[in-house]
Amino acid sequence: MKKITSVRHLNRGEQETETEAARLVEHIEDALAIVSIRSSTEVESLEGVADRIERAARDLSVALRELAHQRRISEDVVT
Repeated sequence: MKKITSVRHLNRGEQETETEAARLVEHIEDALAIVSIRSSTEVESLEGVADRIERAARDLSVALRELAHQRRISEDVVT
């Protein structure tokens, strides 16, 4: 018997938020890899990934706020 699952399509705000979250996770994984390596270029690599994490976290927080705003508006329309 086939299992029927419904796939919910994400709206633009949800897609953007997922993309930013995935980007942040990727940068965190890069940071973890760099931490395990001990080399002379480690300091520059750590500073670079720190900058990327900072930007990605900021972008994710903006996307989350925009999504919250969209959902608030959509709730107001429904009620």
